[in-house]
Amino acid sequence: MGYIYPNEFEVGWGILIVIYPFISGIIAGAFLIASLYRLFNVVSLKPVFRLSLLVSLAFLLSTNFPLTTHLGHPERAFEIIVTPHTSSAMAVFGYESLYLLVILTLILLYEYRKQLVSLIENGARSVIYKVLTLGDYDVSEKAVESDRKIGYYIMWIALPSVIFLHGYVGFIFGSVKANPWWNTALMPLIFLISGIVSGIALILLLYFIVSKVRNEVVDNSCVESLSSFLLLFLTIGISLELLEIAHFMYLQEEGVEIISELITQKLFASFALQLGVGGLLPIVILFCGKFSRSTDIKKAVYTLSSLLVLIGVFSMRWNVIIGGQLISKSLRGFADYHIQIFGQEGLITAITALAIPFFILWVLAKIFPLKEA
Repeated sequence: MGYIYPNEFEVGWGILIVIYPFISGIIAGAFLIASLYRLFNVVSLKPVFRLSLLVSLAFLLSTNFPLTTHLGHPERAFEIIVTPHTSSAMAVFGYESLYLLVILTLILLYEYRKQLVSLIENGARSVIYKVLTLGDYDVSEKAVESDRKIGYYIMWIALPSVIFLHGYVGFIFGSVKANPWWNTALMPLIFLISGIVSGIALILLLYFIVSKVRNEVVDNSCVESLSSFLLLFLTIGISLELLEIAHFMYLQEEGVEIISELITQKLFASFALQLGVGGLLPIVILFCGKFSRSTDIKKAVYTLSSLLVLIGVFSMRWNVIIGGQLISKSLRGFADYHIQIFGQEGLITAITALAIPFFILWVLAKIFPLKEA
């Protein structure tokens, strides 16, 4: 459509680069829930504290898979963190993700050490538990209190690190000045808030699933707290996205016409998913659900809202990353993007990238109990 340069027919960043910020955003939201309990004493979130930690670690372990698969040489992925290159935006992300991985692992080990010591006699897994405790089998009251304090202080270090990690993802796209769709100071903040929203939504959804699978009673106060935080951050996120659109339209800078066309034509369906189905609709549903007295209705409402929010956040990533590349450098036309089924950037690879963190989470949950002994 319109005029585009010959080198713009092929969209460089495909669906795998859409999945990359989607996964990293969930890390921020899940860790925020854990921090609210441990650091800010939101006691109602205790039932999902350990689940949130495991989700953060599982998604952090898998966040580089879409990137390395997109580059075509996943066996060389380690080079991003062992080769100093501070002028590279992606290399800095590699350093930050490695640093955060070490911190999250330490938090997990200090949180679980006492329970892991008690599980050492648990058959085949005893070797794993011995390694994880690093030979420290002291479970005296003084030692356990020391673990709790150390974990508490490390979480204070980890919280701003997690926020920086996903905010930096927004910076990577916001720093591409050649594209008017990405050139906004709000981009890092929008990425961060939407990431927090997706993490909270996933924790709420997983809590329902885990409780159902284990035939456990759902803690209503925990569910209400999660839904309240989801409603709060979702409202903030949608407000920022609407503010960004208003900023474009009010200033009438170069490229506003083609951005208007992009939203109303090329991205109309996905933009409706982002703001309508995955944004405004969940806000209304969550708000109405707060007034229901039926626990079953609340559970259904919160489950539906969480699913819609995840769809909306994924659509936002799609609109920013894919949509931004559809704009011609001449600002007079659009490129096209079509997802393949097979291949390096195919739909099957994308589904695999989304499935990997859940597989890692399942493995972690087998090793680290979700409930305190």
